[in-house]
Amino acid sequence: MTRYVMVADLRRCVGCQTCTAACKEGNATPPGVQWRRVLDLEAGTYPEVSRVFLPIGCQHCANPPCMEVCPSTATKQRADGIITIDDDLCIGCSYCIMACPYDARSLIEERRYAFGETPTEPEAARLDKNAVGVASKCTFCAGRIDAGTARGLVAGQDPEATPLCVNACISGALSFGDIEDESGPIATLLAENRWFRLHEREGTEPGFYYLWDKGTL
Repeated sequence: MTRYVMVADLRRCVGCQTCTAACKEGNATPPGVQWRRVLDLEAGTYPEVSRVFLPIGCQHCANPPCMEVCPSTATKQRADGIITIDDDLCIGCSYCIMACPYDARSLIEERRYAFGETPTEPEAARLDKNAVGVASKCTFCAGRIDAGTARGLVAGQDPEATPLCVNACISGALSFGDIEDESGPIATLLAENRWFRLHEREGTEPGFYYLWDKGTL
């Protein structure tokens, strides 16, 4: 069984927002919609303070509350753990947006472009006429993963089968792969480092892990 997850090493993230830009360009999300964001936080108590950069987006939860509340079954969970939205089924009710504890979903109410009424080349290439009046979010670049793995590539290791944000990360802070592969890089990262997940008390079992210190093993 495959379970795709993402890992962000907070010791390496420099807050450059390159992942945000790569996601926006690659998925041609409309103005105001960002599937991958990086929060700029302050940690510690004055005068011992530091900045922490926190990449966030859809957590691709094992127990997604967005799917539970979806009245049209537009939100689905793939066997590999990726959460998707079927534009043909989505009725734009926003229930999933309200249920998501990660603020990871947006409602696209109208077709808008970055520079006025004419789409840029990436926007034109990725124009989806059905993606209006529907919810949208990070997909872990599912189409890219599917196309790559169909060619025998390994998700998270071969760039053509890996999410764009991971490929673009200049500091190597982002990693992606199958957590069920016990000898793989993701399992190794989590075994060797301390980590946490956001809002675990909600019981969502998010598929996004954050490294913050070396492990004790």
